[in-house]
Amino acid sequence: MALYTHHLPPWKKAEVEDIKKNVREYKLIGLVDMYGIPAQQMQQIRRNLRGKAVIRMTRNTLIEHAFHEIGGEVGKLTQYLSGHSAIIFTNDNPFKLFKQLEKTKTKMAAKPGEKAPEDIVIPSGPTSFKPGPIVGELQQAGIPAAIESGKVKIKETKTVVRKGAVISAKLAAVLVKLDIKPMDVGLALQVAYHDGGIFEPSVLSIDEAAILGQIALASRQATALSVEAAFPTKDTMSAILTKAVRDARAVAIDAAVYEKDVVDAIIGKATRESQALKSLVK
Repeated sequence: MALYTHHLPPWKKAEVEDIKKNVREYKLIGLVDMYGIPAQQMQQIRRNLRGKAVIRMTRNTLIEHAFHEIGGEVGKLTQYLSGHSAIIFTNDNPFKLFKQLEKTKTKMAAKPGEKAPEDIVIPSGPTSFKPGPIVGELQQAGIPAAIESGKVKIKETKTVVRKGAVISAKLAAVLVKLDIKPMDVGLALQVAYHDGGIFEPSVLSIDEAAILGQIALASRQATALSVEAAFPTKDTMSAILTKAVRDARAVAIDAAVYEKDVVDAIIGKATRESQALKSLVK
């Protein structure tokens, strides 16, 4: 349903108009998740992005008003709004922005009730803990622990919570004591609008090294196919001619075609064959 701003107080109307103005001025509009970012880290993120991107923190309802009034593909961005969204404006492409935002993330301890970003695995082995209540705390958190040689030891590697599952208060407390920080805290790009298209994180999260490796492999395979099929290109002509000369030479030697370029090789081949035959006769 369309939203209108005629009933809004002046300061909210001004906020909506400012969002619309930035949408017109920048090539990329993104929504980022601000959840759990400490104020000090947020200040550092702003400093790191200065000159590259502008972050605008405002109420989700005002973002929704602005995007609906703009309409089109921008209007569809409202479905990505969540509890702690903010807008980011930049002229970079979405892949570069995603990479920049990933660099803002740091590892932090998990809080009770948060969802695990990945499987949390506790490796087996000795710990630095002395015998005491910690053994019971580990066991209550689902971690098999025992006392060996005066130290607390985790008896086997244990996945204590699966990706997407809620981290309990007991487990969160134990993870802190084990100095395990599973949470990535930083600006998380929820969606980006650029050049008429909408980009989700699943599209933007690419392994550059893997992609470059695939391109290099494809190039090698294409070159090999071009040479094998004798399909001339500026990049493969030299290799094709070299292969043709090598193949022609091999045929001439095998067929004993006496040309000045292969006669020495023919004589060498005949000598080797005669010596082999001589050894068999003996």
